[in-house]
Amino acid sequence: MSRLKELLEKKTFVVTAECGPPKGADKGIIEKKGGFLKGYVDAVNVTDNQTSIVRMSSIAACCILKQLGIEPIMQMTTRDRNRIAIQSDIFGAYALGIENILCLSGDHQKLGNHPQARNVFDLDSIQLIQTVKIMRDEGKVLGGDSIEGIPKMFIGAVENPFADPFEFRLSRLSKKIRAGAEFIQTQCIFNLEKFKRFMEGIVEKGLSEKAYILAGITPLKSAAMANYIKNSVAGMDVPDEIITRLKGVAKEKQKEEGIEICVETIEEIKKIEGVAGIHIMAIEWEEVVSLIVKRANLKISLS
Repeated sequence: MSRLKELLEKKTFVVTAECGPPKGADKGIIEKKGGFLKGYVDAVNVTDNQTSIVRMSSIAACCILKQLGIEPIMQMTTRDRNRIAIQSDIFGAYALGIENILCLSGDHQKLGNHPQARNVFDLDSIQLIQTVKIMRDEGKVLGGDSIEGIPKMFIGAVENPFADPFEFRLSRLSKKIRAGAEFIQTQCIFNLEKFKRFMEGIVEKGLSEKAYILAGITPLKSAAMANYIKNSVAGMDVPDEIITRLKGVAKEKQKEEGIEICVETIEEIKKIEGVAGIHIMAIEWEEVVSLIVKRANLKISLS
């Protein structure tokens, strides 16, 4: 059984983090990042060719983390696989001991280092969630054949509380939960007031009783990074006061200020009804996760 699922069922306030695989076959990079995270988080997401840039496969990187004693969450996008490859990879991942899956559509290939590639999108993210649930609960593949060795995956999905239109977010989240999503990791939270309104809607609709909501957090390294996210990353919401605050300190101290903002945000999120945990997306800054966990007084279950 997924240890992450077990902790959430026990009402443990969990902490997960994101780990980006290398742009190559150097397993030492995953081992190094795993070393930064081990003992500080309950589980680690491994991204699947994020931003459409070719990297080590999520399955392989998850296996390396598992060998280090770290609970992996395999991210899977539908961008690069049809339903045959998707189901085949789920079989293989579960056979290798990977018990958590996060279902996504994936960034468009034009954003990455192979803009000429053909995307697939045979299934969308909601259909991927349904596929994993059918495989697990009905013991069948989409074509109807019975499965020899059922993958008992703990199923996750993502939601962005800040993408427009705001009112559509709860509807889309409801669809994902109805499809089978059991835990949800949100997009990075910089606008706390908007996230609070999002969570109020979740609680009112009873969705936090049907799926575990993990709040996404990203530490900002600089005012320039905050500006870039605000102006160049679709669906992101960075309030001007955060950028002003970062600009208000010397450039060499902006990383420390970004960490402090991150910790303060976590402290506020812990008070919000319906939040079951924190998901830290440090974006190639995995070494700072342990510091954030300590300063935010997040307690990790190591049993």
